[in-house]
Amino acid sequence: MSAAPPPYRWTILAVGVVVAASYAAVRMGLPVLAPELRERYSLSLGGVGLLLGALALGQMLTTYAWGALADRRGERLVLGSGLIGASLALAAAALVDDVVPLVVALLFTGMLGASAVTASGRSVMGWFPLNERGTALGIRQMALPLGGAAAALALPALSAAFSMRAAFLALAAGMLVGGLVAIRWVREAPSTERDGSSGDGPSPLRDPRTWRMAACAACLLAAQTAILTFIVLFLHDARGVSVATAGACLAAIQVVGALARPTVGRLSDQSGLRIPLMRRIAVASAALFALSALVAERSSLGLTLAVLLSAGVLSMSWNGLSFTAAAEIAGPQRAGRALGVQTTIVSIGSGLMPPAYGLIVETAGWSFSFALLAVLQLVAAVGLGPLLLDELERVARSGEASASAVPSATVQA
Repeated sequence: MSAAPPPYRWTILAVGVVVAASYAAVRMGLPVLAPELRERYSLSLGGVGLLLGALALGQMLTTYAWGALADRRGERLVLGSGLIGASLALAAAALVDDVVPLVVALLFTGMLGASAVTASGRSVMGWFPLNERGTALGIRQMALPLGGAAAALALPALSAAFSMRAAFLALAAGMLVGGLVAIRWVREAPSTERDGSSGDGPSPLRDPRTWRMAACAACLLAAQTAILTFIVLFLHDARGVSVATAGACLAAIQVVGALARPTVGRLSDQSGLRIPLMRRIAVASAALFALSALVAERSSLGLTLAVLLSAGVLSMSWNGLSFTAAAEIAGPQRAGRALGVQTTIVSIGSGLMPPAYGLIVETAGWSFSFALLAVLQLVAAVGLGPLLLDELERVARSGEASASAVPSATVQA
């Protein structure tokens, strides 16, 4: 009989939530300042996307390196040094007056803040057993939209009451707190059970399963990135909604999407399977974005909001499943590198998506752009098929799923 999981895992999860939220507040909260950034720096819609995409591009450059360092040296060093460095870079961004140094400062913020993405996920994964891992990583992933929602609500008020510089400095202070919390409370996980993991396989860089999972996650994340980056501008420019109300809609998507993550994680823990639920979410998300394309500019504001907000929430619900599946494919000793590969690929997508999506909207309109997101969700659903078969084999070998759960998930997928 295996030993009971250590109680300290809940402290690790709490630290993971704080760390992830402090960086997510920057990544997911800054878009609410898009109208002010556009006006202050005289930017086009594509230029706003390029500015906001600098964080994701910086994250893309260093995520794998941070994950590999976490595998070798542990999460405490990675989280502490990375987040403190990111807070300094963002504080520098608050002090510049030209768009070029602002982009550079945001790029460095993403490069250093990327440490929070892989190392906090690796830490949580290492402390939780298979039958709790989906829920735990779902809670950790829940911190991302919650951090973004808090920023979306607070940043306009800070900017209006003081200045946009004050809003940037507040975000920098949050990451500084996250780094200090990690230094104080992060510990290395005890010897981790290998159940449900394929740690004897190839390195994540040479494992086609890791790359397939990352590519599918990038397709799914395209919709999430587009909604979080542009919903304020869509509602303000295309439907005449005030910036404050549009920011509240962004916050609502982030809050409800956050609550969905541990819920779907718990559902996956009950069967020990992550991929079937991801596929169903992808198909449902495709249907909602297709409907969004039909109602975006032709229907009542109430219907448009209902459909688009539902699509946004669903597009955010799958992230914990993806992280859990990637880590379990690689095994606990290589989880940091696997998460690094996945985050690098999705960072490429999330970095390129804002400027590309902005250009698509300017060229073809909002309805076409929403239809394109629906297509990407379907591509992800198809691409996950081979990974479903691999997961069924791994779970059957591990004996962690019940005899009835595996065939049930197969039928539903």
